[in-house]
Formats: sequence, C-alpha cells, structure tokens
Amino acid sequence: MTESVADAEPAIRIRGLSKTYGRRPGSDGERALKSVDLDVREGEFLVLLGPSGCGKTTLLRCIAGLELPSEGSIAIGGRPIFDTSRKLDVSPERRPVSMIFQSYALWPHMTAYKNVAFPLKCAGVGRAEIKVRVQAVLDKVGIGQLGQRYPGQMSGGQQQRLALARALVVDKQVVLFDEPLSNVDAQVREKLRIELIRMQRTLGFTAIYVTHDQTEAMELADRIAVMSQGRIAQLDAPKAMYASPQNLHVARFLGQSNEVEFVVKEYDAQRRRVTGVASIGPVVADWHGGTDEPAPEPEQTWVAFGRPLDFTLSREPAGASAAPNRWTGTVEAVRFVGLYTETVVRVGEARFRCWSMPQTAGSVPDAAEADVSDGEEVVVTATGLRAMREA
Repeated sequence: MTESVADAEPAIRIRGLSKTYGRRPGSDGERALKSVDLDVREGEFLVLLGPSGCGKTTLLRCIAGLELPSEGSIAIGGRPIFDTSRKLDVSPERRPVSMIFQSYALWPHMTAYKNVAFPLKCAGVGRAEIKVRVQAVLDKVGIGQLGQRYPGQMSGGQQQRLALARALVVDKQVVLFDEPLSNVDAQVREKLRIELIRMQRTLGFTAIYVTHDQTEAMELADRIAVMSQGRIAQLDAPKAMYASPQNLHVARFLGQSNEVEFVVKEYDAQRRRVTGVASIGPVVADWHGGTDEPAPEPEQTWVAFGRPLDFTLSREPAGASAAPNRWTGTVEAVRFVGLYTETVVRVGEARFRCWSMPQTAGSVPDAAEADVSDGEEVVVTATGLRAMREA
C-alpha cells in the first residue's frame, strides 16, 4: 500500500522549539521562539514568512545548528539532531543540511570549481572523487561550462546556481535559504525565483526559505508558515492562506486588505454569520473560527476583513446604500496598476482599495474601465467579508 503524505516521515520534524536570548538571574530574557511545532515534508519548498523580529531567521539557524535552542527537539529524516531532554546537539557540519546566505557567501578569490570543491576538501574527500562530484553538480545546476570563472565574472543567476551547487555537492538532504534574493533588483529577483523553483523541482531537495517579501513567498512556496512573535500564526498553501487567513496578522501580512471595525449586534451560530454596526453603516460578515475559539458576542468590537477584489463600485440613487456592506463614498484616486485598475474610495473615516480586472480576458486594463473619476460619489459593495478580532 502506498504511504500517504499524512503518514509519511517528514523530512524535518520540530517539536516544542523555543529560543530565549539574554536570560539572566531575575530575568526571563527575550523569547525569540515560543514552543514551535513544525513538520516539513520530503521534497517540499516551505517558506518562513514574517516581519523583522518574528523569529523566522532564528528558526532557520536553529535547524542549521548555528543557534542553540533553549528547549525542544529537531529531527531530520527521522534522525534526531537536537533534543534538550536527551542533551543532544549534533554539530552543524554533521547535520544533513546546507545553508545559502543573503550574499551567497562565495569565495571571490576562488573559481566556481574551487568554491564547490572547498567543502569536499574540508571533509577529506580524495582529489579524483572531488573532480567527478564537482563537475557533476555544476552540470546539474546548469553551469558546468563555467567552472573556471570567478564569482565576480558571473551574473546574479549564475552566482545563485553556484551557491546551490556548493550546498548540494556534499549530498545534504535539506537546503536552507536565508533571504538570498534580498539584495537583487526586482527584475532579476523575479527571474531567479523561477530558476530556483525549477532547480528545486528537478533536483528534489527539501527547501526552507526565509523571506519578508509576500510576493516571493507566494511564488516560491508549496506551503507558507507565517510567523508572528516567535510562533507560527498559520501554515498553509499560498492560495488557501490568501483566501482564508486565520487571523488578522496573517490577513494583513499576506496581500492587500480592506477593513471595517464594527460592534457586534447579533451572531447567528447556525449560519456562522455576524451582524453589526460600523461608523459607516451596517455590516454583515462570516465567522470562520474553530470550535475551541470563543464566538462573537453582542457589543464586542470586531473587524470585517476583505480583499480589494471583493469590493465593487457602482453609481446608484441616494439612499441605495442603506443595506449591509453597501456604503456611499467619494473617489480619491483611480490608477492603473499593471494587471488591474485600483480605485481608492473614502467612506467616512475608512479608505477602501477596489480592484477592477479587464473586461476581456487577456486584455490590458484601462483606468477608464473603472468608469469613475476623482471626487465622484459612488456606492461601494463588499462581498464575502470575514469577521476577525485583534490578537
């Protein structure tokens, strides 16, 4: 019988991982990681996403062995490499992982061949075997003919391939990426993402990639782990996370959002629907909380959340916006943004971003398609709003 994904041994298993900095007598210190549990599947491309200080790089460095966790355990391929209960801490060079840093950390005075050969020499591999393995991995990543070039003579994409070749030459199961594209300009970065995805799919290694760039995360990941204050706020596939964020931190960090703060008046438990009143008018939103989460209660303050594509514009007679999720506002700006036209509408103290796509598939949107202009009064209608609370 074929083993299911759910039953298969994960490439990486992390349980109860915590990291505290600056712990002194009388002080609890700063907790960078707070009892993190995480399974990374074999051959998966997992992205750790979050703002500075959320714990994503600390988690990556703990897996690599460059940081010593305060508590918890890490296993790779079923083999424990760190466990506080067993006083186990496998040294970085003995862990089946490689790491690629922001700058790629290539030796500028060494040729591509020597850069890749260096870790094998350190491991005591013989010269003949080094020659075979280095050439094989350079061929795998598509730069087999560039072995005698220096990093400074290579393009950004070629340097990325070289860094990956050096990471793979020692037969590591897992490759860790610490924001390797953060110093590359936007156009080159987009090309390198595509190259990286292709190489990871072709070579089949398990990847964990740290970034604060939501677009990068969406393009690269099989799954995204959004981190907040040392914890994983949500772990899911990019499309599912974008459509169904579990909390406001994830909703705000992954993509553009519109929000309406409102006071709850009624909660329909059967339909899981919340009715309330905002300063701009009546609101109706769906609640997607779990069975262990407290349901909305009357007079509580909640937030109705939606994406810009969930907000549409129309011209209607005065008073037509008295229904829930329909508000009269004033157009502040209309602008062309590549694949869509964005219209910004002010409704009372709220400001909504509304996106309209081209009417004909494959055509380029035009600002005129919004059919509104600055200063014009319009009715904004929101669909599919989700009720959420501040953490």
